[in-house]
Amino acid sequence: MINEFVYRSGKMLRCGYTTGSCAAAAAKAAAICVLSGGKTASVELPTPKGITLTLDVPEAVISENYAVCAVKKDSGDDPDITNGILVYAKVSKTESGITITGGEGIGKVTKAGLDQPVGEYAINSVPRRMITEAVTETAKNYGWNGGFAVEISIPGGEELAKRTYNPRLGIVGGISVIGTSGIIEPMSNAALVDTIRTELKMRKAEGHENVFFTLGNYSENFIARELPFDVDKSVKCSNFIGDAIDIALELGFRGILIIGHIGKLVKLGTGIMNTHSAQADGRMDVLVTCGVIAGADIGTLQKLPDCATVDAALDILDEAGYTQKTLDILAVRAGYYLEAKVKGAANIAAMMFSDKHDILVKTADADEMLNRIKDEYNG
Repeated sequence: MINEFVYRSGKMLRCGYTTGSCAAAAAKAAAICVLSGGKTASVELPTPKGITLTLDVPEAVISENYAVCAVKKDSGDDPDITNGILVYAKVSKTESGITITGGEGIGKVTKAGLDQPVGEYAINSVPRRMITEAVTETAKNYGWNGGFAVEISIPGGEELAKRTYNPRLGIVGGISVIGTSGIIEPMSNAALVDTIRTELKMRKAEGHENVFFTLGNYSENFIARELPFDVDKSVKCSNFIGDAIDIALELGFRGILIIGHIGKLVKLGTGIMNTHSAQADGRMDVLVTCGVIAGADIGTLQKLPDCATVDAALDILDEAGYTQKTLDILAVRAGYYLEAKVKGAANIAAMMFSDKHDILVKTADADEMLNRIKDEYNG
């Protein structure tokens, strides 16, 4: 159990740890077993969040050249369907290098544009790095100069995946091993909206008349890297764009700028203001509609609904030469729905980017709002 907590709406909620942390810890335990010849009851695992976990190892099987260990997933107070599952790692000694593959219950990627390439197991980049660091550290501690083959498995993962969006994303045969921080911070929808309200009140109390929203880590990283103002002054609205706008209007903000990854904000092109996939998708529907208006050929348009990500769809539009026209139309449509939302009570604009394509879409007045935010928050 992890003894880390967050406070949401006056409630203390216990954090958990990701499938990625479980996989890395199980791999570390198995590496210890195969190199020492004995079992280990627990392992310590540093996470990207900066929190070091001490995780029990309830199962371990040791052979001459490999070991298999399991770590139990604990999602804390987050309503996660993977809570309580066992994540296994089989670690075999090899001559050199570290390979990471999936076994039972781990999905495979079948569509381009996801974290891993087509044909690869859905073990994302950060968990792969955590696994590599964990077994590399263990090899150093035991003086092992060879390599490891690591196989991650989750019994029952294929059935669990049917209750997730993996099949829709083109990940088949199991669940994904994910997590960017290693730690799960539980937050209910109501608690998140309360947090948005609190942050907006703080900005208002600081004397600000304009506000800029981010959707999460992607937005914040982009701002820190590309834009001339302090990301710490942003208000993170996550998927709750409509709620955030309503609260900003209620508090009397004069200007609103929304900065987010196009994979989320593309949904503004059909008026979707809660961008969580459980509420609405519509990403490819928007791009198909904009593509039709842009004059894209039917063959190109027919490929878009099968794309797992917006980046993958943009690659197809690029090949056909319709990207810019399609995105220009998306900018107009997104601007229309945002204006309809505020009904003249405030200026509003949005900027959409992707790590692959940089800034892609600016609604009308986005540059003006950007300058207003820059002057106000850096002044």
